[in-house]
Amino acid sequence: MELSVVVPTLNARDELSGCLDALCTHAPDAEVIVVNGPSADGTTGMVQERDDVAVLVELADRSINAARNAGIDRSTGDVVAFLDHRYTISPQWVGAISQSLETEASAVTGPKRARIHADESDETPEQRSIAGRTVTFFQSGNVAVEREVLDELDGFDEYLEIGGSRDAAHRLATLGRTIAWNGEMSVTNEVSTTQDRHGAVWNQKYRSLAYRLVKNYNIRPSVIARIVSNASQDGCSEFTEVGRGNKPFSAWVKNGFRVLSSTAAGCKDGFISRRKDNSPRRNPRGRSTRTDRAVTVYDWR
Repeated sequence: MELSVVVPTLNARDELSGCLDALCTHAPDAEVIVVNGPSADGTTGMVQERDDVAVLVELADRSINAARNAGIDRSTGDVVAFLDHRYTISPQWVGAISQSLETEASAVTGPKRARIHADESDETPEQRSIAGRTVTFFQSGNVAVEREVLDELDGFDEYLEIGGSRDAAHRLATLGRTIAWNGEMSVTNEVSTTQDRHGAVWNQKYRSLAYRLVKNYNIRPSVIARIVSNASQDGCSEFTEVGRGNKPFSAWVKNGFRVLSSTAAGCKDGFISRRKDNSPRRNPRGRSTRTDRAVTVYDWR
């Protein structure tokens, strides 16, 4: 297995340094590609001073999916891993990737853990069933995918500001590709990672949700039901905060309008994208659609 590791980063020099140290220790033979874009904290200089990074790609675009695609563009391995700059890999990380991909799996993912709060961990894969299809989601900052599969997907959909990894999981399921879960493919953050998993602002969350569901499954009752279910849960949670006096009623109403307008926009754009790319990969704004992501490339291979 020839492994390339893509590490997107933005204004996180110290965390990135720890991530790269662990890769140097536990994955010394991997091709490490840092995609920086665009940081203003000295990240470029720090990476240039290291001898364990194969390629540094500088971007002007702060899109995580553009960063992932730019990393794929510069990778040469037959397996490409995507690693969050906040995390350090375990000693078993590379072996777990190799072991899992020797099976029929096309991708493999594993848990992300916080060292301070041991309960902050995903120890089982997340799965959903939609339109008669079972989708296994992967950790966006801890996943390895066969290169030929990434080519088949045409990388990540750059329309999406958030949810790009979940969209890729839907498309992998459409292609009949399997995502394996390996508990030994773990990564760790030294600090707490407490956050709302759906903590994006309402317009981003529901635009992304509606877009990827309509793009991948068309407008059908099960898609509408999933969107309504998400909105109902979030609406009830927000209304509870209103009842407790933590938020004004006007804010709840305003967020409701944001959900409705963003959902409508996402459905429209998803339907248009579905028409533009009617192939199983469903990626009209994928890796092959542009070549101008990189502003500067430092290649030390």
